[in-house]
Amino acid sequence: MTRPRFLLEVPGLGSVGIGAELVLDGEEGRHAAAVRRIRPGERIDVTDGAGRVATCEVVGAERDRLALTVIGVATVDPPRLRFVLVQALAKGGRDEAAVEAATEVGVDAVVPWQAARSVVVWAGERGERSRRRWEATARAAAKQSRRAHLPEIRPTVDGAGLARLVRAATMTLVLHEDATEPLTGVVLPEEGEVLLVVGPEGGLDPAEFDLLGAAGGRAVRLGSEVLRTSTAGPAAVVALAVRSGRW
Repeated sequence: MTRPRFLLEVPGLGSVGIGAELVLDGEEGRHAAAVRRIRPGERIDVTDGAGRVATCEVVGAERDRLALTVIGVATVDPPRLRFVLVQALAKGGRDEAAVEAATEVGVDAVVPWQAARSVVVWAGERGERSRRRWEATARAAAKQSRRAHLPEIRPTVDGAGLARLVRAATMTLVLHEDATEPLTGVVLPEEGEVLLVVGPEGGLDPAEFDLLGAAGGRAVRLGSEVLRTSTAGPAAVVALAVRSGRW
């Protein structure tokens, strides 16, 4: 069984060596000590979320913190080919569910998309709160799946903003039920960023679909089934992970 992993986002973790002493406190420390009830003698991993992982032995435990001694360190390099999920805002928490599952299967970044047919609207403080919730969801999913890199939750875009991202990306694949090209047949680049665009429950607005196509997006389909917006993105990330050799 893999060791529990916790986030220790402190300056200098990249220079920590064997024998160093660390303290896991704050929310992560409370979860480790009070919820997980980790005790002295046990081993855990801590990561800065940017690829640095330290294996530690617990040498002390209080109500809301652990004292640690580093017994091993490793650096996990980021992939040369990055998968970026462009997730349309959706009602019922389906967009957040997509972020959670996509993080677990290895997505590298997520872009919230205010699509033309999105029922949910992110505006002002509500939009910022929702974005922070996506970040918290991605953090929790990254820990659960023992990831060394936290996926980046990028700024929200509208249709015009997304078109600009498409023009700058190495490749953009737009999931669409009417597409004829299968996702599993796409030849992936060796490096760069591949955008995976997933629309809202009501589907892509035709004008928006044309805009993405004009910017360089390719319409692809996963299979004969039509998936919900909460599952289409994670399923596509898995398919590309297999194609790229990550899985």
